[in-house]
Amino acid sequence: MSEAAAKPNLPEYSVSEIAAALKRTVEDSFPFVRVRGEISGLKLATSGHTYFDLKDDKAVLNAIIWKQSARLIRLKPESGLEVICTGRITTYPGSSRYQIIVEQMELAGLGALMAMLEERRKRLAAEGLFAAERKRPLPFLPNVIGVITSPTGAVIRDIMHRLEARFPRRVILWPVAVQGERAAGEVAAAIRGFNVLATGGTVPRPDLLIVARGGGSLEDLMAFNEEIVVRAAAESAIPLISAVGHETDTTLIDHASDRRAPTPTAAAEMAVPVRSDLMSQTLDFQRRLYNCFTRAISSRRTHMAQLVRVLPRADQLFAQPRQRLDLAAGHLARGLRHNLQMHRRAFVETAALFRPQPIRRHVAVCGERTKVLGIRLERSYRARVVAERKKLEALVRVLETISYRSVLERGYALVRGEGGTIRRRAAAVKSGEKLSLVFADGEREVVAEAAAPAKLRNVKRPSGQGDLF
Repeated sequence: MSEAAAKPNLPEYSVSEIAAALKRTVEDSFPFVRVRGEISGLKLATSGHTYFDLKDDKAVLNAIIWKQSARLIRLKPESGLEVICTGRITTYPGSSRYQIIVEQMELAGLGALMAMLEERRKRLAAEGLFAAERKRPLPFLPNVIGVITSPTGAVIRDIMHRLEARFPRRVILWPVAVQGERAAGEVAAAIRGFNVLATGGTVPRPDLLIVARGGGSLEDLMAFNEEIVVRAAAESAIPLISAVGHETDTTLIDHASDRRAPTPTAAAEMAVPVRSDLMSQTLDFQRRLYNCFTRAISSRRTHMAQLVRVLPRADQLFAQPRQRLDLAAGHLARGLRHNLQMHRRAFVETAALFRPQPIRRHVAVCGERTKVLGIRLERSYRARVVAERKKLEALVRVLETISYRSVLERGYALVRGEGGTIRRRAAAVKSGEKLSLVFADGEREVVAEAAAPAKLRNVKRPSGQGDLF
């Protein structure tokens, strides 16, 4: 067989040629498709591209959102979210895999969107952003109201018209987009922008904020469900009213705001009271105050008239005090005359001391009185000394009676041990101990000996032999 016949009939391709052919085939077959699946393995690259997998219960499809397309997609991809991705299918030869280049993304049905919002609501509630104690009371009559809404919609006109009808207030509008990709960022920036305004600055700081938008579908209101908006509303130091959609529409900002209004018009009604009602109430308070004051004056006038009837006449009321005053005046004159006489007598007696003859006579009289008083003093002293001596002698006799020395005179002795302690029992005396015997006429020191046996104590001693004890 020839060499040409030995070659196979199949053409020969390089790997790159096969990869390029597959790429053209796949892209030509699926130029634009919609794929439904659950997002998993979400990864945001530093370049700005987004990589994730779309999966169902049987297969997995790689997906890519280029940086340019990510800016146009309103829905932010999250792991576990079921979505419908629109794009084109292509291959990546570097790893022999096929993938979808996503250009549009939307939630796979209302149920998935509601599930995502419920999961987000529970997570934010667990952080305490919806707690009742965080909510602040609305001011009764704010001077400045900040409104965050679209400047071209009917919402701002409804709010202004309602404020004008109830109680005109100064309104500062912060224009924002209320729908679309940049709506959430602008609303959050507006809330934080109003909060950073300084009090008394060029732009007045609002006393109340209203975040408002007209009705729409759940997708249209998604900007007010974004986490950045909810956190900005919860962090606002200025009381905030949320008025997003109609009465049946509920967004997450409603839970974080201090008060929820079913409509923008209702938010304006919550913001200010009715001026005519306040004026009527003020007039009613004025009328009630005047009536109370009039009744109080009338009651006090009647009470005063009753007191006037009960009180005596002026001449009767002051008769007794006037009489007491007259008596006191008479006594005062006599008292003055008596006082003058006493001072005159004292003056005369004092002046008499400076005359020579009366002084000598007075000295003689004083000398005789001093002599008599000296005699009386001597007698009294002697009698006192005699009485005190008798009392002292009686005490001496009593002391001698109870003193231990009288006992010593009868032949007894006082035994003292070392240190001067008294020995009252023979058992307390130790052999060889020095003792001091106190007699009636003196004191002797002895040394104690051991006690003799009973037989020896009973032996009759020769006459003349003494015994220590």
